[in-house]
Amino acid sequence: MKAIWNGETIAESDDTVIVENNHYFPKDSVKAKFLVDSETHTTCPWKGLASYYTLTVDGKTNPDAAWYYPEPKPAASQIQNRVAFWKGVQIVE
Repeated sequence: MKAIWNGETIAESDDTVIVENNHYFPKDSVKAKFLVDSETHTTCPWKGLASYYTLTVDGKTNPDAAWYYPEPKPAASQIQNRVAFWKGVQIVE
């Protein structure tokens, strides 16, 4: 699977985990050069506290377009050290 935004492959892996129709990529398969830490956090009742990244590619930004759970609750342990995408990021095979 690939995560693509603004013409660049942000992440690529054959080992994604699907939760609620979102592909969670292993953190080490995501190109860190495109990620900028965000101050945004949200809470999911069963997954826990989510943190976000803003994507920056070729001078364009996509605020909070990637998220992850630094310490997911036990029910979501399969997404530990994984990143998911939205806000126009294409997920393709």
